[in-house]
Amino acid sequence: MIEEQPGLLAQVRDKFAHVDSCPFTGPRVFFENAGGALTLKSTVETSAKFAAIPDNQGRDNPASHALMAIIKKAKDQSHVLFNAPDGQFFVGESGTELLFRMVRTAVMAAPEGGVVLGSSVEHPASRSAAQHWAKATNRPYISVPHNRETGAVEAADYAAHVTPDTRVATILHTSPVTGMGMNVAAISAAIRAVAPECFIIVDGIQHAAHGALNLASYQVDGYAISPYKMFSRHGFGYGWISDRLSKLDHETLLNGPEENWELGTRDTGAYATISDIVDYLDWLGCQFSDSGDLRVRLEAASRAIQHHEKALTDAILYGSDNLPGIRDIDGIEVIGGYENPRREGLVALRVTAQASSDVVAALNSAGIRTHTRKADHYSGNILSPMGWSDCIRISLCHYNSKSEIRQLLSALKEITETAN
Repeated sequence: MIEEQPGLLAQVRDKFAHVDSCPFTGPRVFFENAGGALTLKSTVETSAKFAAIPDNQGRDNPASHALMAIIKKAKDQSHVLFNAPDGQFFVGESGTELLFRMVRTAVMAAPEGGVVLGSSVEHPASRSAAQHWAKATNRPYISVPHNRETGAVEAADYAAHVTPDTRVATILHTSPVTGMGMNVAAISAAIRAVAPECFIIVDGIQHAAHGALNLASYQVDGYAISPYKMFSRHGFGYGWISDRLSKLDHETLLNGPEENWELGTRDTGAYATISDIVDYLDWLGCQFSDSGDLRVRLEAASRAIQHHEKALTDAILYGSDNLPGIRDIDGIEVIGGYENPRREGLVALRVTAQASSDVVAALNSAGIRTHTRKADHYSGNILSPMGWSDCIRISLCHYNSKSEIRQLLSALKEITETAN
């Protein structure tokens, strides 16, 4: 665990902006990472640096050549970070926009007929795209029901619904509501066992900050993230597409490069911040591995992140230093159960005697930032079947600490005692 190495957590926290203080309200604990992770100081500096550069890409001058080299470096590093031996990376408007483009392209280019397959656990970023383009092409949309008890969907669930004429399928890697990760490789294998030519698109937006990325094992055609949820900034999405998806008919400039998926000039600084993320994870991995292989160091960083975050979520669930966890606080219910190995840095709960918005407001008053999820178009697919109108999302990252968890548990204990 990161916190087990003396001084390491302090070094980690020092690399992030506003780690313990809000620029508007002052000192606070940040447990709203699923809404957007903290930003690396290096990505802030990089963004400012490139915002001031007047030169464009694709010109025959030294500045332009330098910009193109920076983009190439980021793409090369991305192939290592994502463990993607082929395919291409590109920048778009947002992770959601990229998912819509991938799904649209796949559905429009797929052979006529057949069905589009998704699951009820998905975020609307992929679910809305799949349903929209299934309807636009007169194809049925098949929804694989998730398990309400675990907050996840399994490969066996997909296997029960996939058919040989499944043209396009979508998978959510990690739910921003339940906090549970899906086994993408197993789900993909279950789909391909029945429909080997199916185009498979993955929403990796919530997962990216919490675990290893390994596209080589997923056998999918598209994967999108939102870098602001992976320590960069708002304003762009980052996507990978397989070689076969790259070649499909898609929007591009007439007579331009046929496999180009970027429309217009993209911000070189966006690419440069991807390199900042890789450099940071490389530094973290070096604290746990002396390998000369970048991929091995990145995998070491991922293991450290997962181990640390599990210790933090376990502390929320079961308690820490004589403070009771939520399992032992009367009047609290949790999504996904307690003994759930799928959980990735997120605990969603409700206090039965209080509205979630009131609890979140009370936590804010105690200097702890969390978030209310309501049974709306974002979260209704998870909450409504449970009979919940809302929940409290406590989402953390590897720069959070045990002491911050103790602050949370103390505040929750006081809030629930007051309610009762």
